[in-house]
Amino acid sequence: MKVLVPIKRVVDYNVKVRVRSDGSGVETANVKMSMNPFDEIAVEEAMRLKEAGLASEVVVVSCGVTACQETLRTGLAIGADRALLVESEVELQPLAVAKLLQAVCVREAPGLVIMGKQAIDDDSNQTGQMLAGLLGWPQATFASKLKLADGRAQVTREVDGGLETVSIRLPAVVTTDLRLNEPRYVTLPNIMKAKKKTLDVLKPAELGVDVSPRLKTLKVEEPPVRKAGIKVADVQALVDKLKNEAKVI
Repeated sequence: MKVLVPIKRVVDYNVKVRVRSDGSGVETANVKMSMNPFDEIAVEEAMRLKEAGLASEVVVVSCGVTACQETLRTGLAIGADRALLVESEVELQPLAVAKLLQAVCVREAPGLVIMGKQAIDDDSNQTGQMLAGLLGWPQATFASKLKLADGRAQVTREVDGGLETVSIRLPAVVTTDLRLNEPRYVTLPNIMKAKKKTLDVLKPAELGVDVSPRLKTLKVEEPPVRKAGIKVADVQALVDKLKNEAKVI
């Protein structure tokens, strides 16, 4: 069974995000970029499936600018067999990415698509669900545990009331949550091996997908600075402030 893992290049989670002076977006020039952490969990889970003999091939795919090849090489260094970049200079929104991934799935015919539940840059949490809808495949989101057997996936997912376990038939789309696994470190020998692995590049037009943006960002602003907390002398002072100064939200 082939496993397809979509991954996204985002601003590294250790970097403090800065808004451009003109408010047009987030500053990415000369900023450290890395693989979206939820996608890294997805790649790790795909590798565990392959090591358990449940997957025959792991393919990582990314949609975006040429520099996304670096992120794909990281996926190859973790252990993926092949990589595919759908190259576009257009700002790709979730629906466009889902349509590109749909076309890739038709081309690659995977038995399972496993991907991060959301990206840490826009936190949209939409692409996996949209992809499943476009393909007409079953989906299981926020997976904290995954088992494959007899052509089905048993997925344990975290919900407000605790844990929920669902069984879905394959092929399917699964999105990963934080507690699914802990990704392995990439070793130098594997980084060197990744340079020799296949990385194909396609254009959206080759997949027959229109990626024109449907949404327009009017302005991006940093959140207001929070005021420092204060101490009160006693309970009566606290009640007075809550009554007369606290804002109703």
